[in-house]
Amino acid sequence: MQDERAPLLERAALLSNILLVDDDENSLYALQEMLAPLGQNLITAHSGAEALRAVLRHDFAVILLDVRMPRMDGFEAARLIRERRRSSLTPIIFLTGANDDLASAYRGYEAGAVDYLAKPVTSPAVLRSKVAVFVELHRKSTDLSRQIAERMAVEERLKESEEKLRRLAAYLISVREEERTHIAREIHDELGQVLTGLKMDVTWLAHRLDAKQKVLHEKADSMCGLIDSAIQTVRKIASGLRPEILDEMGLVAAIDWQAKDFQKRTGIRCRLELPPEGVKFDLERSTTTFRIFQEILTNVARHSHASRIDVKFSIDVDRMRLEVADNGIGISDAKLNGKSLGLLGMQERALVFNGDVVISGAAGQGTRVTVNIPLGDAR
Repeated sequence: MQDERAPLLERAALLSNILLVDDDENSLYALQEMLAPLGQNLITAHSGAEALRAVLRHDFAVILLDVRMPRMDGFEAARLIRERRRSSLTPIIFLTGANDDLASAYRGYEAGAVDYLAKPVTSPAVLRSKVAVFVELHRKSTDLSRQIAERMAVEERLKESEEKLRRLAAYLISVREEERTHIAREIHDELGQVLTGLKMDVTWLAHRLDAKQKVLHEKADSMCGLIDSAIQTVRKIASGLRPEILDEMGLVAAIDWQAKDFQKRTGIRCRLELPPEGVKFDLERSTTTFRIFQEILTNVARHSHASRIDVKFSIDVDRMRLEVADNGIGISDAKLNGKSLGLLGMQERALVFNGDVVISGAAGQGTRVTVNIPLGDAR
């Protein structure tokens, strides 16, 4: 039974409603017979008050409204219908007796009529053609509204999906940073202490060797050198995972340290413009900005062929801004439009705080990366 009714319900949903308002039962019957061939939903009302109740329940393609009715005439009914938001643009065709004067016609148009027909209607074909025009316009308007509503629903679902993915990305970044911090501390504290203790033991043994045992002394010195090298490597790995300076002295100091370390490793000169080191931010924003800065420096070292970079870190009332410009070969349109994983990673990190990363450049003119992060609860 449900399968048989489904096509009927679907067809009924595609039909338009037409409201026929007249206090004369015979006139209503005649209008229904003339408009029946249109195959639309014909709804009748015997008074202005009944018509008002109908427009509150239904959306109409057109209203055929008798002018002369007791208690509330068609002009008053039209005015009240126009005050209903959903019906404010519904076309109204007034029906009036043949002996009504021209002033009534003007009054009808002032009340919002789109047409004015004399009763009794002598040409059903003319009536149907007039009504059919508004039914078609209503159908197209309804289809457009439905398409807009469906598109808005799809966009809303996409927006929700993007928000969920962004929250997931933020969570994964947070978990990764926590894990890196934990590993860095384990490496620095545990492995670093073991190596330091090992060096102390080797030194202790070396001091107890006979001065004549030069080979053993040289071996002990070599072992101490290897241990020192291992300690430096441990510190480098731990610092790469999570620089202690970021947690202990803040973002400004960490950027300064990272830029100087970058210059030492690569030979690319770094010119810095930084605010006072006493300015501190919440840990999450500091970590995000520092990781983006690291990714920028990595890209400069790998791709730019630059000899100098200018780093400017500034603080406004509601946001912090990091600008890094190099004098290298410039980023190509293919890489800029192709959205490499590194660039996408920077943008996703910034989006967690409703920030943005803007990358610009031209061949032979270097590349500029601008990072804006809203401060939020900066302190």
